[in-house]
Amino acid sequence: MVQLRSATRWTSEKRAAFDALADEFLAQYAKGRTFLSVDGIDGSCRRDFADALAERLGRGGHAVFRASIDDFHRPRAERFARGVDSAEGYYYDSYDYDLFRRVLVEPFRLGGSTGFVTSAFDAERDVPVEMEWLTGPQDATLIVDGPFLGRPELRGLWNFSVWLDTYALPAITVDGAAPRSPRYAGGERLYLAEANPRARASAIVDNTDAELPRRVFADSC
Repeated sequence: MVQLRSATRWTSEKRAAFDALADEFLAQYAKGRTFLSVDGIDGSCRRDFADALAERLGRGGHAVFRASIDDFHRPRAERFARGVDSAEGYYYDSYDYDLFRRVLVEPFRLGGSTGFVTSAFDAERDVPVEMEWLTGPQDATLIVDGPFLGRPELRGLWNFSVWLDTYALPAITVDGAAPRSPRYAGGERLYLAEANPRARASAIVDNTDAELPRRVFADSC
């Protein structure tokens, strides 16, 4: 489960935003095995936001597990089979969704003593990782961060989905390429056009300033 860390350095605005989001989620999904996604374009700090939300959900004793779709990459040869600049390759070939479902989603949903895996592939070393099988209590939430979590074949997995808006350019690279390269910017455009994840999200948060997250709504500019 998620290891709790001190939130004493959070701004009052950040604390209030996460309190409200956690309360909204738990009012609907405190019982059973539940799934929450944190999505957004590159640069929206998905992983940090998901970690903070997991920490906040866990403070009341709710069991929370964390995973990232980035730990379910396909091998590099498959990811770049369409070419290093291919937007289609980024959107369609980056992640092994069958493996994600088989070793994490489906066993987590079963509950009981069924084991599940939260990480299966090391993209940096381009090798599978030794799988660590976990178990949890009957009432538990899995929070997954990453891109493309609202795509049609995953959309039905989530009890609750968070979309992160950002107006800051990403400062990191993905697979060694510039963050705004045609591959990644184009792949994101494909995703937004096909899935419209912002409009379908349970909650939209402007996370341009990670210390001042602000809840917005689908018809906001």
